[in-house]
Amino acid sequence: MALLVLFVGLLSIAPLARLGYAALLPDGVLDPARITGLLGGRRVIEATINTIWISVSATMLATLAGTAAALLAGLSDMRSRTAWVFGFVLPLMIPPQVTALAWVQAFSPASPLLGAFGLSLPPGTRHPLYSAGGIVFLLGLYNAPLVFLSVRASLHRLPAPLIEAARSAGAGGLPVTRDIVLPLIRGGIFAGAALAFVSSIGNFGIQAMLGIPARVPTLITLIYQQLNSYGPSALNDMALLALLLAGLTLLGMGLTAWLGRRGDQRVDSAARPPRLSLGRWRMPVTLLAWGYLALCLALPLTALLGTALVRGYGQPLSAETLTFGNFVNALFHHPGIRDAFLTSLWLTLAAVAVLVPVSVALGYVLSWRRGRIARGLMIASELAYALPGIIIGVAMILFFLRPLPIIGTGLYGTAWVILAAYLSNFLALALRPILGGYAQMDRALDEAAQLTGAGLLTRLRDIVLPSLAPAAMASGVLVFMTAINEIQVSVLLVSSRAQTIGPMIIFLEEAGSSTLAAAVGCLMVALVLVLMLASLPFRRHLPPGVLPWQD
Repeated sequence: MALLVLFVGLLSIAPLARLGYAALLPDGVLDPARITGLLGGRRVIEATINTIWISVSATMLATLAGTAAALLAGLSDMRSRTAWVFGFVLPLMIPPQVTALAWVQAFSPASPLLGAFGLSLPPGTRHPLYSAGGIVFLLGLYNAPLVFLSVRASLHRLPAPLIEAARSAGAGGLPVTRDIVLPLIRGGIFAGAALAFVSSIGNFGIQAMLGIPARVPTLITLIYQQLNSYGPSALNDMALLALLLAGLTLLGMGLTAWLGRRGDQRVDSAARPPRLSLGRWRMPVTLLAWGYLALCLALPLTALLGTALVRGYGQPLSAETLTFGNFVNALFHHPGIRDAFLTSLWLTLAAVAVLVPVSVALGYVLSWRRGRIARGLMIASELAYALPGIIIGVAMILFFLRPLPIIGTGLYGTAWVILAAYLSNFLALALRPILGGYAQMDRALDEAAQLTGAGLLTRLRDIVLPSLAPAAMASGVLVFMTAINEIQVSVLLVSSRAQTIGPMIIFLEEAGSSTLAAAVGCLMVALVLVLMLASLPFRRHLPPGVLPWQD
């Protein structure tokens, strides 16, 4: 217990406390004039307003699309549901900067895909996604799978007798959905909306790729640009902006949680509901659903691949311009990309190696031991994951900038501070599958071993770990897939000595190497897809819902 408190305290509580201290008490004294002067500035007000309305609008779009998709996949008899769910959830696994780059390439005047059909925009036309509306559109599509997963979980708990009684009384699919299903899954809808809002407000990849060229400032891009311009001297002011961003995040989560709790949604049964027949609409609805995937997934990814396969940006894709040189360059001949990938790989493997055993121990405490300490550990781990990654980045810079007591040097600018940020940010992600595994275990086995004199480590090794092996494997897969390509946490922590592959796409795009950036994006998508497909044979051994793409 002491080691767990020390781990969570040093990596989650202490950095966030240092962030709050630097934001409010930079000189040891509260200065209201400084706070009001900074937060009342024109740029900060504009960025705050943009952040709020963009995040709210994107959340509404994601909630509408995700709820409709969950109702379709969870209640209807649409064909090929498993494959469709896999495709619908896939964008959630793709790094947001890759998603933004793919959509930019798809609708640019130099699009090799649309250009082949004569549908590309005329040269010199303003890109439609370089706008606040473009940010809302992409954030809404990107976060729709989050709402989908939350609503689908609520659908699995719907009582079958209520739906069967309504159908016996002659109610059709639309009345059943409107009068029974939607009121009962309201909590899941608002829970998904809360996830979508948190993801939207902290999504650096899409906001940076579209907002910075369009000059649409948000709080997250303002923090990034100010730190890049002024360096550590601006940390105290950026800590205050990060605290404002954290406050907006928690406010949005609290509001959606309050809305989801209004009304009594308890039911007497949790049997799986029957599927509603689409009748003569089955084929049109199926075609419409797959058309959505073709537009939102196949079109941008195909355009990204087309850009990666041409010799120069803006060239049409043809037999004369086709080349695999960008992929060869990205894999073998570009030292910056190679070093960034190797750094990301060892950081991700180290994070998995640390977080999985820590999550097993922490899950034991949270599942089978109650108390204030357990609740505090749970809140601290969830808070570090819920807050936007850029806030964790600012907190880590502040916490590790000064020399540490024992080693006598700071970790800022090294890969170790990125590892610390990964351990803090992804602890809750690693913990969730483990908690699902503990929920399926019978504690009587552990108690019987304890009565025979077996110690804690012996019980963990001989009883807990064999049963938790599938959940622990899923935990490691989720952490690996999230960390290997992430950008939200590390974008402020990378330096000339420690580059990761996630921010590399933005750096390449800013440098004008669009074809090389597209090749790196394609390789990221391929890696994610391979990991998702490799996990499918093991899904039967995992707790339900552990893998997001698991039907």
